[in-house]
Amino acid sequence: MIISASRRTDIPRFFTGWFMQRVREGFFCSRNPFNPADVRRTSLAPADVEAIVFWSKDPAPMLDYLEELDSRGYIYYFQFTLNHYPRVF
Repeated sequence: MIISASRRTDIPRFFTGWFMQRVREGFFCSRNPFNPADVRRTSLAPADVEAIVFWSKDPAPMLDYLEELDSRGYIYYFQFTLNHYPRVF
């Protein structure tokens, strides 16, 4: 499974502590925004996760935890959102 972290919010920027706690506990729960009674538990065990994709405008808070993710055996990468870039781009 590929975990697409941050589609709803910028997890690396604002919720690094929460995310790392979820990694350490091995799962997270997510609520369906259209049906709040629908709560799903998803494994974060390295054996169940092929890769984690972080979407962020500012991944700096996550940088201190990359060695921990590496040591736990996770594969991950970052997608950056760029705003206010020069017209040439």
